[in-house]
Amino acid sequence: MPARPLPTRLGIVAAAGSIPVAVCEAALAKGIEVQVVALKGQASADIARFPHRWVRLGELGGLLGALREARCAELVIVGSLRRPDLRKVGVDFGLIRHLPTILTLTRGGDDTVLKRVVRFFEAQGFTVRGAHEIAPALLAPKGPCGGLAPGDEDERDIAHGFALLAALGPFDVGQAAVIARGHVLAVEAAEGTDEMLKRCAGLKQWGGHKRAGVLVKAPKQGQELRIDMPVVGPRTVELAAAAGLAGIAVMSGQVMIADQAEMVNLADRHKLFVTGADMTV
Repeated sequence: MPARPLPTRLGIVAAAGSIPVAVCEAALAKGIEVQVVALKGQASADIARFPHRWVRLGELGGLLGALREARCAELVIVGSLRRPDLRKVGVDFGLIRHLPTILTLTRGGDDTVLKRVVRFFEAQGFTVRGAHEIAPALLAPKGPCGGLAPGDEDERDIAHGFALLAALGPFDVGQAAVIARGHVLAVEAAEGTDEMLKRCAGLKQWGGHKRAGVLVKAPKQGQELRIDMPVVGPRTVELAAAAGLAGIAVMSGQVMIADQAEMVNLADRHKLFVTGADMTV
């Protein structure tokens, strides 16, 4: 299927992390005008380099209004959402007006909620694009990203991990697992990848004095990749190294790498491999 034509103007709803900035830069490099709606207490201060408006998480009317005033028919929702301080969320009339719909969005698992979020914005007249459509360079390439490559035992662990994630996908569990020498050491649950890796730090003795085990990360079957594509970055490398793992394997083309150059340099320093693979490994 051919790629959709890029928009001439794009709204970017920005939460935390470096990826919203990378998407803004990629859009401008392609000649796309951007209007950022940055979430207070979430988005990086670096977002102020672009045309922007700050809104609190509960200011749905302000968010929609900013996009419409900028004549953005298409938008990207990008960045990680940290647990907000409920005292600072703020509520405007737009949220109250859509409250019955918002309440329905919160029912069900993560996948269901995110698909409903997309449908909500589509019902408001917007086309929702994935960050990777605007900034494809963020996607993990196939093969090693740095100076190290997985060995034969690592490749078997990667294949085992992808098979495990594929089997767990229908249960809306998580996007990541840690496999070492054919054994499942951890599966990501509601706590997220970082906390899962912290749990693994107590298992470093598994490999003795040698690094062992692989963090495997891939989207779940049917995951709404437009607003919930898995992400790894420098922090992932730090935690994988602290857990004594040999490397990180992500599904190529379906996982984004934040701050890729920094992540690869860090992985090389820690002597970890970072590689893009697919389910057929």
